[in-house]
Amino acid sequence: MFFTGLSGLNAAQAALVITGHNTANVNTPGYSRQMVQVVSSGGIYTPSVGFFGSGAQVIDVSRSYDQFLTSQLNQAQSTNQSLATYSAQINQINNLLANQTTGLAPMLQTMFKGVQAVANTPADPAARQQLISSAQALANQFRTMSGVLNGLNANVNDQISGSVDQINTYATQIASINKQISLLSNAAGGQAPNDLLDQRDRLVNSLGQLVATKVVVQDGGQYNVFIGTGQTLVLGDKASTLKAVTSAADPSRTSVALVNAAGVAVEMQDSVITGGSLGGLMQFRNQTLGDAQNSLGRMAIALSDSFNAQHKLGIDLNGAAGQDFFSQASPAAIANARNTGNLVIAPSFSDTSQLTTSDYRVDYVNVAGTPQYAVTRLSDNKVVGNYASLPATFDGVSLKAASGTPQIGDSFLVQPTRTGARDLTVTVTDPAKVAAASPIVTGKTAGNQGSGVISAGKVDASYLATPLAAALTLKYDSTTAPPSLSGFPVTAAVTVTNPDGTTVNYAAGAAVSYTDGASYSFNGITATISGKPVNGDTFTVEPNTAGVSDGSNILALGALQNKKTMAGGTASYTDAYGQLVSTIGNKANQITIANTAQTSLASQIKAAQQSVSGVIQDEETAHLLMYNQMYQANAKVIQTASTMFDAILGIAR
Repeated sequence: MFFTGLSGLNAAQAALVITGHNTANVNTPGYSRQMVQVVSSGGIYTPSVGFFGSGAQVIDVSRSYDQFLTSQLNQAQSTNQSLATYSAQINQINNLLANQTTGLAPMLQTMFKGVQAVANTPADPAARQQLISSAQALANQFRTMSGVLNGLNANVNDQISGSVDQINTYATQIASINKQISLLSNAAGGQAPNDLLDQRDRLVNSLGQLVATKVVVQDGGQYNVFIGTGQTLVLGDKASTLKAVTSAADPSRTSVALVNAAGVAVEMQDSVITGGSLGGLMQFRNQTLGDAQNSLGRMAIALSDSFNAQHKLGIDLNGAAGQDFFSQASPAAIANARNTGNLVIAPSFSDTSQLTTSDYRVDYVNVAGTPQYAVTRLSDNKVVGNYASLPATFDGVSLKAASGTPQIGDSFLVQPTRTGARDLTVTVTDPAKVAAASPIVTGKTAGNQGSGVISAGKVDASYLATPLAAALTLKYDSTTAPPSLSGFPVTAAVTVTNPDGTTVNYAAGAAVSYTDGASYSFNGITATISGKPVNGDTFTVEPNTAGVSDGSNILALGALQNKKTMAGGTASYTDAYGQLVSTIGNKANQITIANTAQTSLASQIKAAQQSVSGVIQDEETAHLLMYNQMYQANAKVIQTASTMFDAILGIAR
């Protein structure tokens, strides 16, 4: 009875200690409720009646732990943290672009209102100054938005560096605890150090909120932790080191590298890093931030290119030809830092209306023994062309070799539109230099007898190569069959576009037939003559030397607001901006909804995990009472045994 009571007393004491430990750690993050495992000590055989029980013994202190639920919780929280980080970042862009006051849409509208004001009063210097001011405000907003997006990129770089430092810290701590667990478990005959196991699980959970991990338990209970596509972060008591490095392909980006056994930092692809806040940052940068920068840049480039092209087709108040109204960015081609060749690629725009919002990778590869340049569009990883040599043209971009020679394996990052918004400025600051007038004027001779009239003339870019030096007089001749017009430059081919859309081409110097309502194009000039002239009626086309009140060219500039000058001729400036705002807004909403759902899922898994591992204070209080009674009862057994022993001794005396 003494030993039986003593065993029960020890069991009760152990249970009280563990219950007190649970109670003390009720709010400790990552703590798993511990339990005393008590078994019967077995029986003592007696020939007469069989086995008498000999009490209880404590064989283990275990923790309430479910590996499956813990793994599920780590994965759910890692995904949740990734979505939360992505959502926080993308909503900054969404708020920037969708602002009804400071967004680009109202500023674009204001600038084209300024264009219309000049068209209404071409000679008014106040209207011209207002156009310049509104254009400057628009350019400033482009640059401001570009600055915000560049700031987000810098912030992402900083966060990546900070996350890498935290990951290294957690990896080192996990490896250290792995070693401690192994040593203590061996010293204790295989008994698990539960509190260290909880600390390690807590570290793995914290690590998972930075980056998605895969944990493999090896013999001895040590954790091996892997990230990405199987890169080893922790192997037993050894921890690998990550390093934040400047991307070899794009110096504006910080990438993550794994330091190998030789001490060399091997850069990892952004796409292999998923989950956690680091994975969310990588997704945001690759899927949203770069596209937003490129979209704004493309819009700025298309605006400057089309506006400049039309502005240069006009003349200013001084009679001088129009100059570039906006500055225009140039595309960039960045050589990979690991290239072994010294080729320098010079990119340029071949057609800004064909530009996409993607970056491109140019690889110099050997295909079946033939070196060639493979161009991959990074937005969809589609090879858009293979070129035996440069120059190469694709998606509105042209590449040529400026100098040097490539080596097989060299690659280049081509960013056609990345700096478009950053580099947009207004170059016309003098109101008199706004080229509102057309460089030509048309009319009919006062003595004409017929009803023929000539429209205002228009010019295209080819006019700049052969501007009109002197007045032309087009004479109607009804004596020919069919009636004809003469007076076109003898060196100019003439194209006649009939009212039904059909065209007739005339060689330089040939007689040109007259058709009522047809358009006549030559040397970049187009004018329409309609009506019924009589023989000898004449029409004039001459250089505009006094275009003070002429707003022909500014009207053409105003028409650019709704002209499809982007995305292969399918979108205007406003369309492209609206598409960008819609894309970012929809993506932000999608990420927010996914994050809300993932938060709910993580909470449910957390509740399930805590139902197994969490400490419930009421339950522990009940255990304290129960084990206290157990302790008192076993003490009573010992007391009873003592009384019986004293009685036996008394009988013996």
